[in-house]
Amino acid sequence: MANANSKKVIYAALAGNALIAVTKFVAAGITGSSAMLAEGIHSVVDTGNQGLMLHGTARANKPADAKHPFGYGRELYFWAFVVAILIFAVGAGVSLYEGVAKVLHPHPVTSPAVNYVVLLLAMAFEGWAFSVAYKEFQQIKGERGFIQAVRESKDPTVITVLFEDTAALSGLVVAFLGVGMAHLFGWPVMDGVASIVIGLILGATAFLLAYETKGLLVGEAALPRVTAGIRGVVREEPDVERLNEVLTLQLGPDDVLATVSVEFADGLPTGRIEQTVARLDAAIKKAQPEVTRVYIEAATAS
Repeated sequence: MANANSKKVIYAALAGNALIAVTKFVAAGITGSSAMLAEGIHSVVDTGNQGLMLHGTARANKPADAKHPFGYGRELYFWAFVVAILIFAVGAGVSLYEGVAKVLHPHPVTSPAVNYVVLLLAMAFEGWAFSVAYKEFQQIKGERGFIQAVRESKDPTVITVLFEDTAALSGLVVAFLGVGMAHLFGWPVMDGVASIVIGLILGATAFLLAYETKGLLVGEAALPRVTAGIRGVVREEPDVERLNEVLTLQLGPDDVLATVSVEFADGLPTGRIEQTVARLDAAIKKAQPEVTRVYIEAATAS
């Protein structure tokens, strides 16, 4: 399940985006800037998304019951996928619509100084939220490269917030440039162009999040090191003559189901096989703490 640090990242992003959204909408109302309106919508979507991630985290932590015997861990993956859809449908869609409308019917941006102040404040807030998310991501990443860590991550909370904050900072830079060009050079159409670019950034972010979450939602194997660790434990067991296969399924960020097919030596009494199975179960869970359920299929060499 998502740990306390992951929740800290979500709360930091939620607080930052809520404050930023209010200031952006006020600035958009005063100046009539399409790029600022797109940024305000972006912040509202992000704020709602953090709320959905917190909801998904709470649902994922529910204990298993008769209807869901393996728990609710994958609910977190479902809500992360919903977040990606919302970024695309609401954030990207509205930003593109506003941008195209402004390009077709440009009008001067009034009180540009308000936009500059709000954008700089928003960059400060977003920079703080991004630093919190990136610090947590660095701990998760370890020695792996950035892309590898993202591809192998089983906890979508930090990745989602990190992607959103990256898109937000990029969008703020684009909005600043668009408003600046509209003001300094008298090109009001650039405000609309900036809104379109922000929409494209959000669309790309949504696609990447949806792609990374899809595998976890459909059903993804545990990390190779987990499978290798299970194999190592089984091969050290003297009563196991042969290891046939190890299958794993990621049920949540720290919740792995493992099935192990082994062959026991001929002649082992039933009682000893039962003891060996219990010993393997305990040893696997000790060696790989994220493995919460182990099912061992026993066979004989003959």
